[in-house]
Amino acid sequence: MVNILSYNINGIRAAIRKDLSSWLENYNPDIVCFQEIKANEEQFDSSIFTELGYYHYWYPAKKKGYSGVGIISKKEPKNIVYGTGIEYMDNEGRNLRIDFDNFSVMSLYLPSGTNIDRLGFKFKYMDDFASYINELKQSVPKLIIGGDYNICHNAIDIHDPIRNAKVSGFLPKEREWLDKFINNGFIDTFRYFDSTPHKYSWWSYRANSRANNKGWRIDYLLASTSLESNLKESFILPDVYHSDHCPIGLKIKI
Repeated sequence: MVNILSYNINGIRAAIRKDLSSWLENYNPDIVCFQEIKANEEQFDSSIFTELGYYHYWYPAKKKGYSGVGIISKKEPKNIVYGTGIEYMDNEGRNLRIDFDNFSVMSLYLPSGTNIDRLGFKFKYMDDFASYINELKQSVPKLIIGGDYNICHNAIDIHDPIRNAKVSGFLPKEREWLDKFINNGFIDTFRYFDSTPHKYSWWSYRANSRANNKGWRIDYLLASTSLESNLKESFILPDVYHSDHCPIGLKIKI
C-alpha cells in the first residue's frame, strides 16, 4: 500500500518551525506533494527529509518567497520532471512530477484569482494546464495530481455556497473547468469514497474560520481513471496544523 499526501504548507520554513519533521516521522507517509513552499532549497534545511528517509525534490518560483512546489518520497523515482516546459507557468514553480514503474505523482499549485489581473492569469493557466495534461496522458497514463487547485468543485465543498458564488475559487467558470478536467479521465479520490458535507482542506485565518469549520475544499488528489481499481482509501486530516490548509491523503495498492 502506498500512502500519498498532498499538503499546501504555506511556507516550508514556517512549517519546519512548527515541527513538521516530527509529524512526518510519526505519520510516516510514503509520498508527500507540497505546495506553496515559498523558499529556495538553500533557504531551509532540507537534510531533515533525508534523515527521515525521503528522497526530496523542490521546484521554487523565480520570485523569492513565493509559490513553489516540492515532493518527498520514500522510494526513489525513476524520473523527475521539473515544470511543464511552458515558461510563464514554470517561472512560478507550480508543477513537479515524479515517475515510478507503475504510476506517476505530480504536485500542482494552481494560481489563485485574488484580483482581476490574477484571475485572468489563473484562467490562462487552467486552459494551458488542461492542454498539457491531455497530451501528457498519452505517455503517462497512470497519473495522480495532488495539489491546491484553488477551486471548490461543488456546493458541498464550501461552507457558504450562496455568499461565495461570485468569489474566485467558486466562480461558475472555475467550477466548470474543474468539472470538465475531472470528467476528462480523472477521479476525485476523496469524493469517490466520501460524499458527506462539511469536509474541507482550507480555512481563512479570519473570523475563527477553522474553529467553526467554515472552510473550502480546494485541495485534491485526482487519479487517472486507469487507477480506479488501485484506489483503497482517501481522506482529509483536518487536525494537522502547520498551515491554513491541512493535508489530504490517498492510499493506493500498486
